[in-house]
Amino acid sequence: MHADPQLIDSLMQGAIDLHCHSGPSVMARAVNHEQALEQGAAAGMRAVLFKDHYYPTGPFVDVLKDAGKATQAEPIGSIVLNNSVGGINPFAVEPAVKTGARVVWMPTVSAANHIREGHRKSLLPTKGKMLKQVGLSVQDARGDLLDPVKQVLDIIAEHDVVLSCGHLHISEVWPLFEEAKKRGCNRLLVNHPSYTVGASLSDVKELVSMGAWIEHSICMFIPNRMKVYDEAFLKALVEAAGVDRTFFGSDLGQANAPLPVEGFRQIIGLCLSIGYSPEDVRKMVSTNAAQLAGIGANTAA
Repeated sequence: MHADPQLIDSLMQGAIDLHCHSGPSVMARAVNHEQALEQGAAAGMRAVLFKDHYYPTGPFVDVLKDAGKATQAEPIGSIVLNNSVGGINPFAVEPAVKTGARVVWMPTVSAANHIREGHRKSLLPTKGKMLKQVGLSVQDARGDLLDPVKQVLDIIAEHDVVLSCGHLHISEVWPLFEEAKKRGCNRLLVNHPSYTVGASLSDVKELVSMGAWIEHSICMFIPNRMKVYDEAFLKALVEAAGVDRTFFGSDLGQANAPLPVEGFRQIIGLCLSIGYSPEDVRKMVSTNAAQLAGIGANTAA
């Protein structure tokens, strides 16, 4: 069953992408930040978050705003706590959240869990050889959270931005989120829970019960070189978290892959085809992400 293109167009209005891999980057990209924002705006999207595994993207937000490029869609910055910013480094997080970063991601390519899952690194190739990543965890050898992690959580709480678990293993996510809640972090995000993070459907239910939001990567469900899951598993994941706590980020922008806007159009069509109502789909491509990130009048629940 094919969704009505006009209905897809309608559901693109106000859509939000909190996981756009535009460039510049040391990884091959199909679009830069300005192009990603322009394409999102042309499709009626409300906001686009730029994510890079190697540098904070917040300064690009100010550049685009100063250049008058942010009138139709809002650009959003982020920071990923990999080795390139000093790891789980409060001295990198503090200026990042003061210069446009609204999401702080725990380690991704530098996460010890990501490195252990060596076959998955092939999905994150760089332009030429780079220094070998040093594996990062949020815990010490005894399982206690590291002090810099606690400092980062305090900064996240102070500025009321989003904490994403990045590519940590689910066993690390539990103590991280428990401490985050104690320290006043209200916006907790688990991205692609079954991929790299290793969360089960039961874990997803429990994560939601503790207040987390679940983001699914569009690139993993639509036809392209990064697809790993079918529509039946997508439905199981959505049902585990519930429509009201689920949303989609494109996780696109890579070379030789669908553009982020096209990814959104495809996931909207897929969700409609497997039985979700237009109201449900709007939540999962727009209003839920707005609530998590505090975009517009929405606030975290």
